[in-house]
Amino acid sequence: MLLTLALEATPKGLWYPTILGVLVVIAAVTLFCGSIYLLLGTNLGARLGFLVAFTALAGFMMILSLLWSTTASPLNTLKGRIPAWSVVEVVPTPNKSTIDAVRNIEDKKNLVAQSDPEAATVKAAVDAALVTKVSLPTIQYSPNDNRYAQFADVTKYMVLQTYQVGGSSPKFWKGEFTHTPLYAAVEFCEVKDTTNAQPFGLPPLPPECNTAQGAKTGWVILSYNRGSLRVPPLVAFGIATILFVLGLLMLHWREKDEMELEAAKAGPVVVAEKQDDSDLVKV
Repeated sequence: MLLTLALEATPKGLWYPTILGVLVVIAAVTLFCGSIYLLLGTNLGARLGFLVAFTALAGFMMILSLLWSTTASPLNTLKGRIPAWSVVEVVPTPNKSTIDAVRNIEDKKNLVAQSDPEAATVKAAVDAALVTKVSLPTIQYSPNDNRYAQFADVTKYMVLQTYQVGGSSPKFWKGEFTHTPLYAAVEFCEVKDTTNAQPFGLPPLPPECNTAQGAKTGWVILSYNRGSLRVPPLVAFGIATILFVLGLLMLHWREKDEMELEAAKAGPVVVAEKQDDSDLVKV
């Protein structure tokens, strides 16, 4: 553990973690696969031992990738993008949006209650877009990362309403394989500065929108990206299945070749024609 903590404090560079990480992976694969192949090679021979080790490894990877695809993937497994809300644009009003489905989103049936957990998820995506990201020594942000930023922190604005439109639950048995796009629209406004409005010791006033001229207001339009969390495990499962089948075929072909070789060594069996009612005579 002390070594791990010391490495975390080490300045990052080409050696750590790039070269060192590659060497660790190569050493792990060599020890894990090489030790098994060594044991099989000494008992079955180099070629047959390699085929057995290769097929067993492909079968193990097939089962492992199938588990990755059907269970909650831990952090250190193959996985794709996590589903999340992404900001598409910031507009003065929804009818100025470039997305047709959002232009008439201000309907009571599309309203999301502020107590709804989905509203909190959308609010987190809005915060990440509207608040200016400050670069750190370990993390550098480009101007593109702050293209929607308008406030220094989350206390400078407030969310008024959250709307959602679209979305679907396709049923594969009915031939439905795609989702209807899901969009959200969030109305926000700049908060009035009430820092000195209350005497010392009294609780601060509840936030309210700044109605002064030039105050920042608008709508954040978001789309729901369903991600690709299960795609890499499924691809790994397909590749491992192909390799496993190829390994079984090679073992089968090798067994057939050995059987034919044994039959050839035993010599041909000739059956003489029957001249009378006596039994067949084998030569």
